[in-house]
Amino acid sequence: MSELLENQEILSAWDWGGVVAGVLPYGEGHINATKCVYVQTSQGGSRRYILQKINTDTFTDPDGLMENICGVTEYLRKTLAAQGLDADRGTMQVILTTAGRPYFRAADGGCWRVYAFVEDTICLQKVETPEDFYESAVAFGNFQRQLAGYPAATLHETIARFHDTPNRYAMLEKAVAADAYGRVAEVAKELAFVTARQSDCHYMTDLLAAGKLPLRVTHNDTKLNNILMDKTTRKGICVIDLDTVMPGLAANDFGDSIRFGANHSAEDEPDLSKVNFSLPLFETYAKGFMQAVGDAFTPLEKETLPWGAKLMTLECGIRFLTDYLEGDHYFHTTRPGQNLDRARTQFKLVADMEAAWPEMAQIIKKYS
Repeated sequence: MSELLENQEILSAWDWGGVVAGVLPYGEGHINATKCVYVQTSQGGSRRYILQKINTDTFTDPDGLMENICGVTEYLRKTLAAQGLDADRGTMQVILTTAGRPYFRAADGGCWRVYAFVEDTICLQKVETPEDFYESAVAFGNFQRQLAGYPAATLHETIARFHDTPNRYAMLEKAVAADAYGRVAEVAKELAFVTARQSDCHYMTDLLAAGKLPLRVTHNDTKLNNILMDKTTRKGICVIDLDTVMPGLAANDFGDSIRFGANHSAEDEPDLSKVNFSLPLFETYAKGFMQAVGDAFTPLEKETLPWGAKLMTLECGIRFLTDYLEGDHYFHTTRPGQNLDRARTQFKLVADMEAAWPEMAQIIKKYS
């Protein structure tokens, strides 16, 4: 708190509309350093803002990053206003610096940005009820529908080839060939599982390359904790954490939510008997998502939503396995073998999805 209060170089970059009374750490994010700024307004009231230091190790192009966020949020604000909805609660609002910039670069090179605080909301770290999962589906479905007309190709790639499943497969092959930590021999079963699905890795990207699927504005991190819910109604009202907004496939956003939420186990559960894909939760999410999306998707996009679920889960497992073979340098671990356990949970979920494939397709058809 005292460090930022004393750092007038950063705080003076914005007009806070009053006196900054405090700055405290906020939230549970791991990428960007997030603070809450408490302001006593000149009218005698109080106001809060979110102040973030952008992680420029992860997001190396802050100009492109903030251009994406400003473009998407401004578009959403206009869309919401045209629908008679509250744009201040329905999307994030970037507060420009006094110089009219979307972020401030300090003398030490640190990049800082400010968002308006959306009051009377909660952010859940895990699904507590099926209704929570449904509401997250509605929120992300609305996000897709409201941005359906946005020129996705104009967006910057904030993390290059983030959901390029064939490329993730190729990176695994390189890790296997290098075997830098002598771990390949112990993961023969997992490698055989992935190798048997090599052609699957290309399925969606081939459809995109052939022009059969449209490029969309995608969030690329569609976890429950990236939605603000109204504190009273518990309805999802605002999608947050837009750093990974990029051009992509709509099925990837749907699929990442299913990977994260349609099961009851921990991501690193070592006992695979406890890891099971939940078809009821899949249907809960599909219902909310499809109802919110409406007619914004093409028929083929709707049909390929189960593929999004399968490939995002397979891709995530591939990433965990690659990191394990490379010495656990990317994903934070707290114990030996944790990334391997993470990979195994994802592959178990993929196998469960394959067993439930006809039912998944029928559920999507039901809500289409």
